[in-house]
Amino acid sequence: MTLFSPLLLPNGTRVPNRIAKAAMEENMCDAEHAPSDALLRLYQAWADGGAGLILTGNVMVDHLAMTGPGGVVLENDQHLDRFKEWAQVARSGGAQVWMQISHPGRQMMASMGQETWSASAVPLDMGKLSNQFSVPKAMTPSDIAEVLQRFVRTAQLAERAGFNGVQIHGAHGYLLSQFLSPLCNRRQDAWGGRIDNRARLLVDIVKAVRAVVSPQFAVSVKLNSADFQRGGFSPGDAQQVLQMLNELSVDLVEISGGSYEAPAMQGQARDGRTLAREAYFLEFAQNMLATAQMPLMVTGGIRRKAVAEQVLESGVSMVGIATALAIDPHLPQAWLAGRGVSPELSPMTWKNKTMAALATMARVKYQLKKLSHGQVTNPRISPLWALVTQQIKTAQQTKQYRLWVANL
Repeated sequence: MTLFSPLLLPNGTRVPNRIAKAAMEENMCDAEHAPSDALLRLYQAWADGGAGLILTGNVMVDHLAMTGPGGVVLENDQHLDRFKEWAQVARSGGAQVWMQISHPGRQMMASMGQETWSASAVPLDMGKLSNQFSVPKAMTPSDIAEVLQRFVRTAQLAERAGFNGVQIHGAHGYLLSQFLSPLCNRRQDAWGGRIDNRARLLVDIVKAVRAVVSPQFAVSVKLNSADFQRGGFSPGDAQQVLQMLNELSVDLVEISGGSYEAPAMQGQARDGRTLAREAYFLEFAQNMLATAQMPLMVTGGIRRKAVAEQVLESGVSMVGIATALAIDPHLPQAWLAGRGVSPELSPMTWKNKTMAALATMARVKYQLKKLSHGQVTNPRISPLWALVTQQIKTAQQTKQYRLWVANL
């Protein structure tokens, strides 16, 4: 098995190779929060680059619950033709294209002007940045039922639009991850306490989505290996959730980790000793291989072909690549041709891990913007400049978002 060997999914469909373009948040919607021309140009670059699987950035299941003000929303068929164009562009190079569907829960900026929901009324602990997030409302059973139906509806629409599958986002501190974590899920009912209760919403969403989409439509899950917070979602919890997913006809599970509070997905966690320089979450995934009955994918820091090959040699089925493909979308083609390309951002030396994570995200978004305009990327962009310009852009998009919501 090599990076360019096909992968047969449990549902019988075939991914042409083992390299996945992992999800990155683009914040490139149009005025109606549908896919913009810039977003389509960005995905054309990845479609031409040779990855076997392309995962979209967050697509929101509720226009009042956004991970960012420029996010794409799919909750009805009003702009379905635009989503069909997106799927067609992304699939044009032969890749499988899956839509990542998500709800932020409490991880939504207060400036967005919307009520935030979570498993319990536990605010984010972001230090000096905590006041930028509202204390969330503890969801009622009817709220939970509504969110479940929203995930199902978005998955149905994704299939109608021509996507090959969905990835249900249960990681990175977003809503489903909040239910999984004992730090922010303090419920005493059917959705709290034991891990089988905390996993109930994720499991029910997976079941409900699988029940309404066609057999050849892939249903996958993004799952934290751990929260990297004392008392939070643990590797043992992740193992138990994986066992539950084994029973649900899941086609692939991506192993990641972290949240806004402990941004391990950016290579910065509160316990830095748990992270390798590349393939941050490989050790966790290897420990899950004996449990998993579906293919596993590892994302986090991979940029060298030799490391990607080591991931496959360990027994993991797919290699997820994010930042390196933001810098060079044609990386898979370069590896296939035997070129030892290893794109990376210039080193980040900031000691404040939260600010460093924000600046890293800003530098990645800078690369995405360049690609969306057909321009050459610049991995040496100043973190401070990228962060400041991204903050200005976010403020502008937030005003536009609030005006859009007010006029609905």
